[in-house]
Amino acid sequence: MLITIAQRIELYNRKKITAHLPQAGVLIAITDELEPHVILTKRAKKLSSHSGEIALPGGRRDDSDPSVVFTALREAHEEINLLPEQVKVLGKIDDQISLHNIKVTPSVGIIANDIEFTANQGELDCVFKVPLSFLLEPANQCGHLAQYRYQSKFAPCYLYEGHLIWGLTSYILAEFLNVTLDADIKLKTRQEVVR
Repeated sequence: MLITIAQRIELYNRKKITAHLPQAGVLIAITDELEPHVILTKRAKKLSSHSGEIALPGGRRDDSDPSVVFTALREAHEEINLLPEQVKVLGKIDDQISLHNIKVTPSVGIIANDIEFTANQGELDCVFKVPLSFLLEPANQCGHLAQYRYQSKFAPCYLYEGHLIWGLTSYILAEFLNVTLDADIKLKTRQEVVR
């Protein structure tokens, strides 16, 4: 599975958003094991925005960050103590625009399966892993309406061990699975669903 992911990312012609918007970088960190997992975080309930939501490690790009990949790695280090040198970056997938009009660029990386994470208690309640096989199983997907790229779209959501994975996080994960593993997860516009 990891070889397929690496090959697909290398060959993927990603969609870039050229609009001048604030930028953010997130990391799709995949564990290097027979049953690969993706690393997710739960934002602290005390935060003023997106409190309690499930997210990929990442955040806003600082003016001093040389690239959006650097941003994703820096934020992953700050949030879950994942060192940049522990990540083999494979590449990036499609840019997305968040509800707050931020251009989000997901980077994909492979990490060792035995890394121990420490959640930054100022930002996160916890960090956890989800098997890719769980996300690929259609029976584990439920649909929800979300706003992306200025359109209402239905994206999957997942309930994994009490964690509700939805919104931009689930949308990015679905696109990642579609690009790398031919998941064929439907991301329908509202008009397509109403018909």
